[in-house]
Amino acid sequence: MNAMQYKITLPDDYDMSVIRNRVTTNGTKTDHFEGLLFKAYLISEKVQGAISNSYAPLYVWRESEGMNQFIFGGFYDHIIRDFGWQSVQIGIPLTLVLPENFTDAIYLTEQIIPINEQLSLIDIGKKIVHNQTLSKNSLGYLAIYNPDKWLAAVFEFYAEKPLHSTVALYEILHISTS
Repeated sequence: MNAMQYKITLPDDYDMSVIRNRVTTNGTKTDHFEGLLFKAYLISEKVQGAISNSYAPLYVWRESEGMNQFIFGGFYDHIIRDFGWQSVQIGIPLTLVLPENFTDAIYLTEQIIPINEQLSLIDIGKKIVHNQTLSKNSLGYLAIYNPDKWLAAVFEFYAEKPLHSTVALYEILHISTS
């Protein structure tokens, strides 16, 4: 299983309805995409308190073949064409808790956790997966890590806007599932 995300930072005056329309028109094209567990179409908006406007889809792939097909089969070319060359962040899922209703989520939080050099990773692994049961009002939980960068990211899905102030908040425009 692989996780993948590209974060496209958009200008402060960018008309975010362009992204909303893009997802409304094309979001269902990844519904039932071969090898895809889910894709969450995420945006952040400066007018809603975010640091910047962004489009930041998050994918979890059942196996690398589906991800390879998406990247090299012409589908990712639409991102290159419309937004330019983007770095694709890759992570390995450590914990995944997705009840059937997680697709009802309309918000997602992201917390980045640095993994500092240490003699044992047991404690940091426990810290990353601290929440193997869902927190109050959460509809899903995903923790991934990247040992190339020694970073972890913890994502939680919500049907209502959470009150967290120390984590990044995204609006979910659509969730594609297999």
